[in-house]
Amino acid sequence: MKVFFHPDLSKLSELPKLMKLFYETHGTGKPLILIPGFASGAWTWFRQTAELAKDFRVIAFDPRGIGKSKIETADEAANLTIDTFVTDVVRILDELKIEKANILGASFGGFVAQEFALKFPARLSKLILACTSAGGAGHVKPDIKILRSFSPDPVLSAGERIRKLIYPAFSDDFNAENADEVEKVCRLRESNAVADAVYYAQLQTAFSFDSEARLAEIENETLVVGGDKDRVVPLQNSVNLAEKLPNAGLKVIENGSHMLFIENASEFNRAVREFLK
Repeated sequence: MKVFFHPDLSKLSELPKLMKLFYETHGTGKPLILIPGFASGAWTWFRQTAELAKDFRVIAFDPRGIGKSKIETADEAANLTIDTFVTDVVRILDELKIEKANILGASFGGFVAQEFALKFPARLSKLILACTSAGGAGHVKPDIKILRSFSPDPVLSAGERIRKLIYPAFSDDFNAENADEVEKVCRLRESNAVADAVYYAQLQTAFSFDSEARLAEIENETLVVGGDKDRVVPLQNSVNLAEKLPNAGLKVIENGSHMLFIENASEFNRAVREFLK
């Protein structure tokens, strides 16, 4: 594990400065950067890091303002944009002296991965987009109850708000039959703090993201992974991505939820390994 200390980023598109960005590396081989989903950090990949590190150099990190990657002020959090998160991926590559890497982004991390592919195609080998979307007008929205789970309820405690958000990301069967695993995810999320300002900044970024008109520019070989039981980002979004990306294949995981990389980890890891190898 390592803490990466940034140089001053103030001259890079006026992005806010970050004193430190936490990342960790596992294994050897071709580099694979894992970009976590909404309000999540490196912890979210606990079913991937050790397994995929058998074949790849796996790099997981906490995005700005999440977990161990601290920001200094609420103003900095409020100014976080998709470019901020993309720049941090580039900084990790630079720090590790990696010219080119495979990128895997899940959900919100899929937005960051798409933007990285558009802005830095020469530094991308293969791209994996899991349970994500191109955003914009073509985005297939979830049920209104799911959308409301993202809106913090001041009446609820922090732990209750987290569980309100996470439970729908798993299937009902998994919630019922694997309560301990779901609780583990909730506790990991609780122990990796996300400031309110960062939460709202990511939420705003997610709602405004739109790559649909630019997808044809992503020429890197891509694997799109979606679950047929995803209630947060419905499967049709993955279908749409695979159809519009020039060099993409689609992997549909049966009984796959939004957290398919946890709930359906074995099948997900196998699909990633086969695609990259």
